[in-house]
Amino acid sequence: MPRTGRIKSESGIYHIILRGINRQTIFEEDEDAIKFVETLGEYKEKSGYKLYAYCLMGNHIHLLLKEEDEELGIIMRRIGASYVYWYNLKYNRCGHLFQDRYKSEPVEGENYLLAVLRYIHQNPLKAGLVKDIGDYKWSSYCEFINKGEIIDVDFILGLFGKERTKAIDNFKSFNEIFSNEGCLDIEERKKLADNEAIEIIKKVCNVPHCIDLQTIEKETKSKYLRLLKKEGLSTRQIARLTGISRVIVLKA
Repeated sequence: MPRTGRIKSESGIYHIILRGINRQTIFEEDEDAIKFVETLGEYKEKSGYKLYAYCLMGNHIHLLLKEEDEELGIIMRRIGASYVYWYNLKYNRCGHLFQDRYKSEPVEGENYLLAVLRYIHQNPLKAGLVKDIGDYKWSSYCEFINKGEIIDVDFILGLFGKERTKAIDNFKSFNEIFSNEGCLDIEERKKLADNEAIEIIKKVCNVPHCIDLQTIEKETKSKYLRLLKKEGLSTRQIARLTGISRVIVLKA
């Protein structure tokens, strides 16, 4: 079936989701998240876009972005290619890291812009990663409070008031209101408990014990590791349960 064309945003603003191929983890360590944020900043200068929000989750990324000098497709190719090159070099792997086609939706109007912004910032809260939005390190929320470097905070805060201190207070209050807007999202599989993952490993790899996967010949082992990822097991979970190096699991 041919792909449907993307809907063009009249405002130039888009909510974008970029996710790991086969739901693969994109950020194994803090260094990886730091590098991706740096990449956003680097290509913000080169491509001339405005960035209103971001949130880096384990296996996907949310961006709220306005295209200006370059169109969205070029921007996303630049960001993706740069980060994947660095990531593959670090983990001694090759091939794709991101799903081949990012998801996007046009954001029209002030009300929906703010709804998407809040939705992005509340992602870690809804995923149970933190109890307070401000505690999550890898979203743009704190940039609005502390005047960060890569977010265009003035435009957004201007929607909350003319006086900066009051605007920040209004911004905080707005983001604390629980929302259930029907924004662009991804279908996430429920995280597998270790007992479920163990049974999947035994069944998929045809082994009596998870650690037996270590003794299987290299090519077959790589095939099994790829299948386990498709079954929803995370890189860390596979490495922990089988005793196989996380680097080898990543390269598979």
